[in-house]
Amino acid sequence: MEFVFLNIELDDNYFMRLALAEARKAALADEVPVGAIVVVDQRIIARAHNLTEQLNDVTAHAEMQAITSAANYLNGKYLVGCSLYVTLEPCVMCAGALTWSQLERVVYGASDSKRGFHQAALSLHPKTTVLGGIMAEEAKLLLDNFFREKRK
Repeated sequence: MEFVFLNIELDDNYFMRLALAEARKAALADEVPVGAIVVVDQRIIARAHNLTEQLNDVTAHAEMQAITSAANYLNGKYLVGCSLYVTLEPCVMCAGALTWSQLERVVYGASDSKRGFHQAALSLHPKTTVLGGIMAEEAKLLLDNFFREKRK
């Protein structure tokens, strides 16, 4: 038997595509389509999407779910060395949780001009780098289509 090894580059676009898959799961469950994953050493340790409707909990954002799942996986409250990929710019509530979790990186897709943490002029943990706009068009299209259907 011959093994073929695929050389897949695990870059920001790769991981954001996986976060978008989580967002699509949210949309199918009639949740606002936001998805998130947490990665450490090129390995996914948490996947999540919005669960606010299902859990009847306004704090059940994708980021919050992903942070909790990753912390449980690592058996610790800090996510040092981890990257969070999320399809929408985190809100102020999530930014607070992201700051406390001490992530190495936060990578988001679409900006949120109404509720995003940048609108509140907030910054995350001093050691956290933030990169926005990764696959932003795809993330925005998913959100726009979801809300367009809601307004019908």
